[in-house]
Amino acid sequence: MDSSIRVADLRASRGAGWIAGSWTFFRAAPMAWMGLCGGWLMVIFALLLMGVVGVVIMNFVQPVFFASFAIAAYRQAAGERLAMADLFSGFRRNLRPLVNIGAIMMIVEFAVAMLMTALGLPTVKVGDDLDLAEYADALGGKEWILFTGLVLMALTKAILWFTPPLIAFHGMDTLQAIRWSAYAAISNAGALATYFLLLSVMIVLGMAPWLLGLIVVIPLGVISTYVSYHEVFESAPAKPE
Repeated sequence: MDSSIRVADLRASRGAGWIAGSWTFFRAAPMAWMGLCGGWLMVIFALLLMGVVGVVIMNFVQPVFFASFAIAAYRQAAGERLAMADLFSGFRRNLRPLVNIGAIMMIVEFAVAMLMTALGLPTVKVGDDLDLAEYADALGGKEWILFTGLVLMALTKAILWFTPPLIAFHGMDTLQAIRWSAYAAISNAGALATYFLLLSVMIVLGMAPWLLGLIVVIPLGVISTYVSYHEVFESAPAKPE
């Protein structure tokens, strides 16, 4: 690993600080951040309408968009005005490693889904109407399979959490970014757990009434890509000359 990079070892409570720091960014330019997030969601919905091909593309480009959000937050921190073009800034630098991260995430999601199916998790066929009551009955006694899958996905997302800004700001290749992100995630497992728990609660609360709270929660989530990276990496002591 590059010895010039340092990883801060933060308290678990700093996970809440990442959300608070994201609020500072959002409060300074709420319309700009809502516009960026709205544009991102429009692209995602358009890709979903394309079927399987669109879903694959969507998974590939998600880290690219999160790199764009980190770059936009960096520009805002530097005193620059945000613009809709910032939504695609991640596509203009180190694109291949970012797409590779998306591909890895998709492969892991597929593998976890296959594992849960092999363990006996009830499945829903495409095109079938989902009856939650019937599915809950079919799930009886197999909740542990669903829980295991969710834990595996959460661990994967945590390990890859810092990869988009590491690739965008440091020009790392795919494996370098994964190694540094995994090391930072392990070193700050408490802060990440606190952050993901609080964000999950905020998402649930933001869905009522009429999903209006997500207008704020979604921007806070994407801004925290930069806030968490900045505190874990950029705030660490620089290598002495």
